[in-house]
Amino acid sequence: MTPVTTQDSALSSAIATSGVKQQVDKSLFPDGFKTTGQHPPIYEQLCPYSVFPKFIDEPTRWEPTTYADNPERWVHPFSASEVEEVGHAADKVIAEGTSLTGITKDLFVLPDLAPALASMRNELLNGKGFILYKNFPVSEWGNHKSAIAYLGLGSHLGYPVSQNGKGHILGHVKDLGDDSTQIDKVRIYRTNARQFFHADECDIVGLLCIGRAEEGGESDVASVHHVWDILQTERPDVAELLSRPIWYFDRKGEVSVGEEEYIRGPVFYLETPHPADPGGQARVYCKWDPYNVRSLTRFSDKGMIPPLSAEQEDAIAVLEDVCDRVKLHMVLEVGDIQFVANSHTLHARTAYRDHAPESGMPRRHLMRLWLSTPQSEGGWRLPFWDADEKKRGGVQVDNVPPVARLDAD
Repeated sequence: MTPVTTQDSALSSAIATSGVKQQVDKSLFPDGFKTTGQHPPIYEQLCPYSVFPKFIDEPTRWEPTTYADNPERWVHPFSASEVEEVGHAADKVIAEGTSLTGITKDLFVLPDLAPALASMRNELLNGKGFILYKNFPVSEWGNHKSAIAYLGLGSHLGYPVSQNGKGHILGHVKDLGDDSTQIDKVRIYRTNARQFFHADECDIVGLLCIGRAEEGGESDVASVHHVWDILQTERPDVAELLSRPIWYFDRKGEVSVGEEEYIRGPVFYLETPHPADPGGQARVYCKWDPYNVRSLTRFSDKGMIPPLSAEQEDAIAVLEDVCDRVKLHMVLEVGDIQFVANSHTLHARTAYRDHAPESGMPRRHLMRLWLSTPQSEGGWRLPFWDADEKKRGGVQVDNVPPVARLDAD
């Protein structure tokens, strides 16, 4: 593979080649691991479109009909014994006084369920990339025990990372009345607006449904590798444009001292070579969020970065259209948990309307996890300095410590 070389990667390259792990303050990060946050790629490790595969024939590529007509392949109702095991583990955490931010796989022991979770973790990372669990007893357990159990389950899939500048490792997808048109300031998960197909800044995202909307708020998932193959056939020019590091992504002010307000990179990447098979075919993965691309006019208007070109606008529309054509639609009921891999799937949400306040019905509320899977533990090999950090990715501002609230703030 011939990397794409650029001139502005000195910092990321220096960190990557130093071999030095980040140092953390254990009074702020008790487990010794700090979310690394958003960073530009190591530009010298990016590959040109010419070496990308032109067709993908792997379990990561799937057709929506394969699963729409066969829910048993992707929906797993928790059995009574599984719920009991998770509940006992959560009760133990509560009895021992462990904080939500201190829950780890070693503390949340699941002797019977752990092998199935390990298998599902592999399916998320190397297979279809999604699962829907059902029968999580959130109404019976309440938000506190449900959050503990949810974090405990998540710890068997990855390490929880911060999702915003406040350090939230337990996020809340809820309409807080923020103005969804102010996309340079507002994170869309805090509104009831449609979310276009995107990937979050983590390896695996989890959503636990606590309350449903009166209307809408339904989920869609698309296979990046199916989308890639369609682009090769119909619009290779779009695929090539999306593989070039010319795209700017807004950090919406959630930056540490000395960091830039945006990140430049491609949308489609190739994995870095595996030491055991340096000549093997690398997998295509995707980092994308159209809201964070369109919200940068405050910088492009000042000439700090280029505005979106007509070709880029076309590529954005084409990518969304192809995802919409190959999506798998699902509805999350109360007590459902959806896990989705961000490496090779994109997900979306329809706009929604909550129940009227006078109805007495709860608002739509999803508890969210962002989970990291470092490459030494089976995660995808990424051209970023933090590829093997335990808590790679996420959003980290300076030394803001991790917190886990039971509701949105």
